[in-house]
Amino acid sequence: MSTEVRVRFAPSPTGPLHIGGVRTALYNYLFAKKHNGKMILRIEDTDKARYVDAAESYIIESLEWCGIKADESPAAGGPFAPYRQSERKELYQQYVQQLVDNGHAYYAFDTAEELDAMREKLKVKGVDNPTYNALTRTTMKNSLTLPEEEVKALMENGVPYVVRIKIPLKREVRLNDLIRGWVMVQSSTLDDKVLMKSDGMPTYHLANVVDDYLMKISHVIRGEEWLPSAPLHVLLYEFLGWEDVMPKFAHLPLILKSDGKGKLSKRDGEKHGYPVFPLEWQDPNDGAISKGFREEGYLPEAFLNFMALLGWNPGTEQELFDLNELIQEFSIERIGKGGAKFDIQKARWFNQQYLKNKPDEVLAGILAGELKQKGISCPEEKLQKIVNQLKERVEISSEFFETGRFFFQAPDTYDDKVAGKKWTEEAVSILQAFADQIEDKEVLVADDAKALLERIVEQQNSKLGKVMPALRLSLTGQGGGPDLMNIIEILGPKEAALRIYKAVEVLEIKV
Repeated sequence: MSTEVRVRFAPSPTGPLHIGGVRTALYNYLFAKKHNGKMILRIEDTDKARYVDAAESYIIESLEWCGIKADESPAAGGPFAPYRQSERKELYQQYVQQLVDNGHAYYAFDTAEELDAMREKLKVKGVDNPTYNALTRTTMKNSLTLPEEEVKALMENGVPYVVRIKIPLKREVRLNDLIRGWVMVQSSTLDDKVLMKSDGMPTYHLANVVDDYLMKISHVIRGEEWLPSAPLHVLLYEFLGWEDVMPKFAHLPLILKSDGKGKLSKRDGEKHGYPVFPLEWQDPNDGAISKGFREEGYLPEAFLNFMALLGWNPGTEQELFDLNELIQEFSIERIGKGGAKFDIQKARWFNQQYLKNKPDEVLAGILAGELKQKGISCPEEKLQKIVNQLKERVEISSEFFETGRFFFQAPDTYDDKVAGKKWTEEAVSILQAFADQIEDKEVLVADDAKALLERIVEQQNSKLGKVMPALRLSLTGQGGGPDLMNIIEILGPKEAALRIYKAVEVLEIKV
């Protein structure tokens, strides 16, 4: 590419960052790094009515957790600072004035009541979606219909007004989208969007075009929901005289519900019990907590791998990619047009693959953090042995404790089905003999434990298969789990003997 690739992720701090936003940020990041370009994080906070205090810090923390690092941002700074639109308010005034002076925008003084009246009047006439457009503006209170002296007087007297774009009545607006190909829209279907609000703040439409121009953005990679606004943005580039430097657009497909019917939402996550946000979010209004992938026990690299394949296809059978591999393989051409179905089971599968390949000391650190919250302490060496036994059996790290609870807490209940079938007098006799021989030992490695148990089984003319389920039941309370001899080594011989004696006592009446 001849010009420097500069892309931006421009979220609005109106709430938590949805995973669709994370995917947009990821695709921007991958594209920039693939082409040795720059990624900019710009906070588009012009909508003061919907602004949420904690949202910006949440967005930044989410990207940091994922490993998506912007080259320029409010925190990192950069040559085109500031990177919050609320801090760039004065920059937009000159461009609004330029549009008005050139006849591409106008002042509108209509009150909320007058706008409602216009819409109701059109609805009565059978107009399904009444808007302020090339036809209706001729009947409204604006600088196109009022005498110049009256407009000047209204402004001097402080009467509230907005600035609207003047959409041409008959124009075909064309846009060559990198994902969807040519998009053509008749201007008669567009409305005269507000560019500057009555408080002097620009709307998204004006601010994002101006900022993309001033920040030399080469490619705009954003969600499909912005495609209907793209023709308006194309017109703004034209009206401001920036056609030659207009960025290339790529509108990403939606992330759909698991059944493919509609866009994935917060309510879907709440209904089915899975996260749709990268981090846990507490609503500042009602205190409601929404689950986050991080808190649920997902690794950031697994989460990113999963997100990358929600809409992008590498063209091969490969599914597991680290970040560097994603950068090398990523291309906009392989992003699909259709929506991508969200599958939480696939997300869990990805996480499991990454968990299995993590060093035991790393997983031990994750488990140690969870144990600390529960007031449980455990030596590092023992924790490493525990996660080594469990990592093939869990999909997310938050399952380590529940899956391996028996390593930290002796069972107080026992699987009834296993007890009913496998807790026999023969098994109890062997278990007691085994416990008697190990209770005074300080250490018992897995191989020695197995050899000792085999000798006792042989002495009692029995078979190992007749005692193993009962031994597992006494140690874990369950019918399945990791290798039994490794469990004994980790628990230690004294603890193992105590658990066997307890099980014999509790389950005695069931024999």
